[in-house]
Amino acid sequence: HCFENVICLGLILDKDGYKMSKSRGNVVEPWDVINQHGADALRWYLYTASPPGQERRFSEDLVGEVVRNFTLTLWNTYAFFVTYANLDQWTPSQADKPAYSDLDRWLLSSLHSLIQEVTEAYENYNVLGATRPIEKFVDQLSNWYLRRSRRRFWKTESDSDKAAAYATLYEALKTLAFLLAPTMPFLAEAFYRNLVLSVDPDAPQSVHLADWPEFD
Repeated sequence: HCFENVICLGLILDKDGYKMSKSRGNVVEPWDVINQHGADALRWYLYTASPPGQERRFSEDLVGEVVRNFTLTLWNTYAFFVTYANLDQWTPSQADKPAYSDLDRWLLSSLHSLIQEVTEAYENYNVLGATRPIEKFVDQLSNWYLRRSRRRFWKTESDSDKAAAYATLYEALKTLAFLLAPTMPFLAEAFYRNLVLSVDPDAPQSVHLADWPEFD
């Protein structure tokens, strides 16, 4: 046989649930959506909207919700880290045996649970299981971990608590680059090049050439 697994997609309907057709005039031009929101947001919406095989509604506004609710949340967390890491001239080489707080340990535990969950989902061709848990984790990362850790980054002195916060946030963002690589390849590559390749020239030249993370 020529394949072992196949994923069949259902119909893509318009925002009101009608089948798209030229006669109805409800066809959405994909390039308009990509030019407005990017290819990654379009991919992510299609992966997370509904299980493969079921029909899904589609509109530019629905893809825009992905950008507002997920992509911007993730990007703002990344931008926060980059801004303060550059100000403090922090690098991953300083992350040797950090004095993790309970909050750090909780996030790292959640991160490794996420790696395990997403890995198992991909191995079982579970599209929703490989994507939706990442949304939940990014929400926790931004609205729980970072919100309660901001003062640790704002300190003027560079103590062990601040170093642990940097190491934890860096590990989360770096790992998300790997987990998002199959589904948001452009965003993942941007994260990887800045977070990994810029500090380790010997690392693989692309996130898509790097090893998949292993959970602990």
